[in-house]
Amino acid sequence: MPTTTIQIENTPDDTAAITRAADLLLAGSLVILPTETVYGTFALLTSPSATTRLRALRSTPDDKPLTIHLASPNQASQFLGPLSDLARRMISKLWPGPVSLSFDVPQDRRQQVAAHFNLPESAIYDNGTITLRCPDHPVAIDVLSRIPAPVVATSAGTTPSSFEGKVDLILDAGPSRYPKPSTLIKINNDSYQVLRTGLYDQRMIEKLLHTTVLFVCSGNTCRSPMSEAIARHLIAKKLNIPEDALASKGISVLSAGAMASPGSRATPAGVSALRDLGIDLSKHRSRSLSVELIHQADVIFTMGRSHRHAVLSLVPSAADKTLPLDPAGDVEDPFGSDESLYRPLATTLQHLIESRLKERSLL
Repeated sequence: MPTTTIQIENTPDDTAAITRAADLLLAGSLVILPTETVYGTFALLTSPSATTRLRALRSTPDDKPLTIHLASPNQASQFLGPLSDLARRMISKLWPGPVSLSFDVPQDRRQQVAAHFNLPESAIYDNGTITLRCPDHPVAIDVLSRIPAPVVATSAGTTPSSFEGKVDLILDAGPSRYPKPSTLIKINNDSYQVLRTGLYDQRMIEKLLHTTVLFVCSGNTCRSPMSEAIARHLIAKKLNIPEDALASKGISVLSAGAMASPGSRATPAGVSALRDLGIDLSKHRSRSLSVELIHQADVIFTMGRSHRHAVLSLVPSAADKTLPLDPAGDVEDPFGSDESLYRPLATTLQHLIESRLKERSLL
């Protein structure tokens, strides 16, 4: 069969090619798309003729379910049952990216999904398990986002031209960013297993899964260290572990000051206010906000608008992960006040931090 190859760079001029690829997939054709690792041959899961052709291209054809590819991590929920904290964390930290994740799904949920797509359960799940992938390539994302049904894929290697005559369309975006296959990980409740080492090995996965929460104020002696101590206490309590064991669970809670003098102690009134809540702030020493800290952080909570400005002046690309601790406005600076102001501040911070950490699935 004739194969059309289109050179693509994912610019506005490529809209026609993206639309053509999506239309062909919806019509039951096979299309090769770039991903951040190797190229993939894609097909509509609900098209029996397309999936039959796709299976025939596998190096070792079998009847096991094909890997479903997603345009966004948010799409995973339509195929899965309740997720563990680890599963949510892996989705948020590893996708989009060169990782395929396998999940166990309860029978009732599998039946619901299969009925929704009018497919046999065995076309989606393998003995109760599903494998999903969310590629990190703008061309693949653009095409997949235009298709309202599950799309599956198999590897087409690094030279898609070798599939000419076997597929209907090739969108050629040049050499792959990482010419290695994706890593395959099986998630088991609160643990995981690397089934296939691809671009990411075990060490890289562990590094990527580490979560760092950063609180920022001015001098790092009042609001942000109090927030750091409260957050560490709450997370450790949730995990039922000592606070000094958080690092072993892949979690760091830090604070810094936009105008801090490194090495200063927390204010005595702040130490006293947290002691009333059963939290020890006495060992805190201030640190200055830095580019390295900002890059390390997964989320940054600022006490005021000026602190967000300080973060973004150092790292403008951190805008999406830099949030006010209080969505309603600035957290009042208690510096120079006595405990009569610090005690209600500690309670306010605790409520704000509980809310924010729940948003991030850390509580």
